[in-house]
Amino acid sequence: MNKKRTLGVLGAAILTAAVMVACTENAKAKINMVFKDAPKAGVVAKINGEEISEEQLIAEAQVEMMQIKKQEYDLKIGLLNKMVSDRVLGAEAKKEGLATAEEYITKKILKGEIKISDSDYKKFVKEKNIPESNINDQVKERIYSYMKEQKREEMIQGAVAKLTKGTPVEVYFQKPKSNIKIEAGNSPSTGNENAKVTIYEFSDFQCPFCSKGAKIVGDIKKKYGNKVRIVFKNFPLPMHQDAGPASEAALCVNEQSKEKFWKFHDIVFANQSNLDSESLAKHAKAAGADEKKFKECFESKKFADAVKSDLAYGEKLGVRSTPTFFINGQLMAGALPIEQFSEVIDEELESK
Repeated sequence: MNKKRTLGVLGAAILTAAVMVACTENAKAKINMVFKDAPKAGVVAKINGEEISEEQLIAEAQVEMMQIKKQEYDLKIGLLNKMVSDRVLGAEAKKEGLATAEEYITKKILKGEIKISDSDYKKFVKEKNIPESNINDQVKERIYSYMKEQKREEMIQGAVAKLTKGTPVEVYFQKPKSNIKIEAGNSPSTGNENAKVTIYEFSDFQCPFCSKGAKIVGDIKKKYGNKVRIVFKNFPLPMHQDAGPASEAALCVNEQSKEKFWKFHDIVFANQSNLDSESLAKHAKAAGADEKKFKECFESKKFADAVKSDLAYGEKLGVRSTPTFFINGQLMAGALPIEQFSEVIDEELESK
């Protein structure tokens, strides 16, 4: 290797090393923080002499923080359920002279093969909205396997529930409860304004999961009536180009009548593939809205700012996906089964 080339290679190596050192130094650079005990309850930091409360710190991440806490709780409960089952069934197995808890499950709980009836299968397919055209022999077999596993778990849990009825398991960690305060403002609502329970629904008219959420809202209205107030907040996601106009159309209908709004709400969620301007006008008419007034309102984009305001408000709270519900400030993210909503609603109705 000649001298020039050697110097060139050496220079390149020195330059590369210098860049790596610089990048490493930049990567290591951190804000100067000192970890101490809090000067008083609720304070999490001090910046330039100003005390920062936990509420200030997580102001725009309340939903994410609550989701993390709920995930931790669900994990602990899942682990506890397994531990309880293992120990309780293990003890019962010993009493029966059986070697393992699994042997006890097989002989004393399941008592043979688990069977799924045709009616249960059809009910499952209907509830899950699985198109018949998507079901072949392989898919059908998977559905049956899943249903058998679910039934197995239900039978085991039922047995453990019965065995622990007289000797409850003491649990020393609490289910996390959020208390996110939300303002109804001029948002569409239904139910008694003085109801003990208020549900806020942040939703997107073009979101398929929100369609399922809308059905759950309908079930809640039927089940609880005026015991529950439901408030609708528009949260059109950026990837849904028809969601914004649909939200504006909904508020135009709401301006005429809140009853007509909820009819429009149900019609639109049932017809998500038809959200162009002409279709929205037809949906408004079907909901009973005055055509002329609706057209004037919709074409003038009267409620465009109101929709943007709802979206900004939801983002400030920490809403990142749809549907997101708050039951008296308690987070319910997603179109969860009605049973999970009822659990929280019933707790709130029974509270003082």
